[in-house]
Amino acid sequence: MKLAKSALVLIGFQNDYFDEGGALYTMIEERDVMPDCLQRTMSLIDAFIAAELPVVSTPIVFSPDYSELDRPIGILAAIKEFGALRRGTPGGETIPQLKSYGDEITELPGKRGLNAFSNTELNEFLKSKDVETLVICGVIASLCVDSTARSGIDYGYQVILPHDCILGRSKLETKFYRESIFPLYAHVMTSSLLTSRLGKEMKSRKSTIVTSF
Repeated sequence: MKLAKSALVLIGFQNDYFDEGGALYTMIEERDVMPDCLQRTMSLIDAFIAAELPVVSTPIVFSPDYSELDRPIGILAAIKEFGALRRGTPGGETIPQLKSYGDEITELPGKRGLNAFSNTELNEFLKSKDVETLVICGVIASLCVDSTARSGIDYGYQVILPHDCILGRSKLETKFYRESIFPLYAHVMTSSLLTSRLGKEMKSRKSTIVTSF
């Protein structure tokens, strides 16, 4: 696991999920921990930017008539029913907290389903940055986070899931995935432990570079 060759991938940080007026806001029962989850995620973003490592956002946005969805079921059917995540609407926009980072976060468009690698240039972007390890934060634990993480494994990346930066539809779902699913294929840890390890690895790497001169 090489944190010096890692990238932070942000999934679902959009107003329809995180804003009280968002169409999907009530879908996440863990709304009481949303502010803390967001704050910890922003701390990770700060750490990755300070380490000069890539930070990527992969929003899911549909056209006004949802023409991209052919006979949707489950969460995608709910998105269409509630009129969520439409292009040109406030709900489909990235949350202000992430927007404040400007170009320090690379936004990759094209996501239309659960997997952030599908219909986007995520893999190509990561390869161009020589990334070997993915750190994934966002919503929803059982859907987009899980789908993207598993695809990352298939593409040959190691995956880290900071569980306190990931929200499920319920506390039961989050706990189940944190304890029983994510550990089957990924490294699962707190964001504070990840930040500490990243700092130590980057410090060691800089010391090695200086010594080599």
